[in-house]
Formats: sequence, structure tokens, C-alpha cells
Amino acid sequence: MRTLYNLVFTAGFLLSAPYYFWKLRRRGNWRGGFRERFGHYSSAIKHAVTNRHVLWMHAVSVGEVNLCAQLIRALEPRVPNVKIVVSTTTTTGMGELHKRLPRHVEKIYYPIDFRRCVTRALAAVHPDAVVLVEAELWPNFLWKCRERRTPVLLVNARISKRSYRAYRLFGFLFRPLFRQLKGVGAQNQADADRLRALGCRAEAIHVVGSLKFDAAKPDERRLLNVPAMLAQLGVSPGAPLLVGGSTHAGEEELLADIFGRLRARFPELFLILVPRHFERGKEVGRQLEARGLPFVYRREIGERTHWPAGSVQCLLVNTTGELKYFYEQATVVFVGKSLVGQGGQNPIEPGALGKAMVFGPHMHNFTAIADSFVRARAAVQVPDAAGLEHALAELLADPAQREELGRRAQQVVKENAGAVNRTVELIVQHLAREEAFVAPAT
Repeated sequence: MRTLYNLVFTAGFLLSAPYYFWKLRRRGNWRGGFRERFGHYSSAIKHAVTNRHVLWMHAVSVGEVNLCAQLIRALEPRVPNVKIVVSTTTTTGMGELHKRLPRHVEKIYYPIDFRRCVTRALAAVHPDAVVLVEAELWPNFLWKCRERRTPVLLVNARISKRSYRAYRLFGFLFRPLFRQLKGVGAQNQADADRLRALGCRAEAIHVVGSLKFDAAKPDERRLLNVPAMLAQLGVSPGAPLLVGGSTHAGEEELLADIFGRLRARFPELFLILVPRHFERGKEVGRQLEARGLPFVYRREIGERTHWPAGSVQCLLVNTTGELKYFYEQATVVFVGKSLVGQGGQNPIEPGALGKAMVFGPHMHNFTAIADSFVRARAAVQVPDAAGLEHALAELLADPAQREELGRRAQQVVKENAGAVNRTVELIVQHLAREEAFVAPAT
């Protein structure tokens, strides 16, 4: 089985390598830590973990990094003698790790799932336990952990219908890997049932809720002054703002067309587009230019002091980690990857901010979360672009409806909070077998 997997993985990697390295280059900052992707960690990393109890936590990209950072803040007081090492896969994830976590938390890239790379990485970090935050399962990494008798936990676990079908199809490979997991924090009962069907031991699974409800906290310090930025663009105070968050290919064009028609009715309406992948900025910019929509790139602000009032109708955000600050100022929010894309994006953040939000039919990656908002009449779900335009027009014209949607959304978030503490308890229970890991109960 392992030989077959490694042959297939090697062939797949070689075929996809040009795209993989092009994507790294496109996102920028790819040279930093490049060798770490092959398990070559610096002497500083190795020195930091020497003679220490080590907990390795893995967060794939930006979304998981945000959850992981909050989890670490709650976990550290409970494990005072542990050295935490956090890995990520993407350069944007690494950027967020450095923004959100203190220097004493070691930050590395997760190794590519070649047997030698994984062996080298685990030998360098020598973790006493591994926590995967909403991560995919890589066979060589898990096989090597089993050989080393390193317990692996999976937290904030979510299994979409698509992933469930794929794992079932390759059950001969993944069932033993799921069974290997020592502890699993599932987001809801449906995920727990799927995990059990995929091979997880029933006693290892705990329904703890979604960490995303705790991660969306509106009281954090503001790192970006959006009102001042909009004033530079000549946007009048109080102008209605339509924010398209984490949009995917095809959605920016739809929003631009809808915006053009809505602006005839709401002449001060301003559009803020935040593509999920910032490197798509130029592509989206060309689409806006083709429609004659006057816009400014987020990165251009600062090079000029101001633009004449009315000369700009759209801000195209080609930076990362700033979506929350634009959500804070939104009049109405569209949650991306839900209309044209497949799977949807996280609706909790605008919900926690009390914003009126709309999303499309494709929220499969957040089914339970989206359903909780829809059932509580805390969000509007539309079937298509025409439905989106109608919903946006209604909300822009009705402040009372917007306020009520936002109030209900905040209530949904409040009712579902607490997953961080439950997840910490789950981790601590498993680490308690190592006395040096856990602080004595007070």
C-alpha cells in the first residue's frame, strides 16, 4: 500500500510541479523557507525544540491560521512546559502566522508528503503530539507519526459531502489513517457521523462546535482605518457600501454588473471587492476596466493623498488579512464562492459584526453554519444572480431589515460560541498522559 501510494504521489507531484512552483512564485515571498517544504529546517528551529516537550500544530492556510492563533492563546496557559511549533502550507498563511503569533512560537512550513521529507521534518521537530487544525490527511506524515508513536489529533474537523465521497472511494488507504487519530473535535453531529463511517473510533470523536464562531471577535484592535481610506477615495461619509468578500472567478464580474444597475437607484453606492486570492487582482482589474467601472487598487492608496469626490466607484483589495476591516464598514455583505464558485466562504465573520449578509446556493463547505443563519432568518440565501440583485436592492432600501438581520446574526454567533475552550479541553486531556505537558489544575 505504501509503495503504491508513494509511486502515485511521486508521479502526481512531478506532473503538477510546474503549476505548484508557478503558484508559489505568483503569490510572492516563495524563497523564504523554501527548503522547509522538503523538511530542511534551520539550526535555530532545531535548537529551539531541543530537550523540550513539543506540540506540533498544523494550519493549512490563512483561515486555519486564524483559528490556530486563537487556539494557541487559550492553550498556552494550560501547557506551560511545552514548546509549540506551528506549520502552514502557503506563503499567505506564513505571513499571518508572523502577524498573529509571538516570537516564542516557532513557525515552519509543512513538508511535502515525500517519505524522506516527512522523516526529516519529524526528526528535526520530534513532536510529542501533533494537532491538525481542519487539515487534510497526508499518508506519509501520519504513517511516520504512527511509527514514532506520536499521537495525532484532528480539531475543528469538517467533512463535506464531496470529501466524504472521496475518502470513501479510497477507503482502503484512508480508513487506517482515520482510525489512527487519537482525538477528533467535530464541528457538528453530521461531521461526527461521517468521521465514524470513515473509520474514526467512536470514543475518539467529540462534538465541540466550530472554532470559527469563537474566532470572529469584533472587539480586536483595528489595524486598518477603512473610513480614512474611503475618505481619501472621495467617498462621502454615510455612503452605502457593498462588500463582496472572498469572491471567486466569475463573481466579481457579476457584482460589477449588478452594482452598475443598483447605482442608478442608489447613486452614492460604493463597491468594495475582496477576492479570495489576492494574486487575482490584475485579472479582476481588467474585468472592471472592460466594464468602464472606475476603481482603485488597495495597494495604490498611500501613493496619492486623495481622489476627487465621485471619481472612484470601487475599491479592489489586492492585499491579504484585511477583509474583516472592510466588513466592519459594510452596509451589505455578499459572501463569496457561493454563487459561481463551489463551497462558499465563512459567513461567521460578517455575522459576528452584525452585518446584513447575502450568499448564494453553494455553501457546501459551510453547510451547517450557513443553515444556522438561514434558519434564524439571520442571512439571505439566494438561488442565482437575479436573486442576488433583488436581495441587495431590498436590503439597501430597508435599514430596519438590515439591522434586524445583523442582530439575529450576532445572536447566532453568540449561541454557538465556546468551541475554543471545548477544543482546548480535548487537547489537554490527551496531553495529560505526559505530566510535563499540562499545568496542575487549580
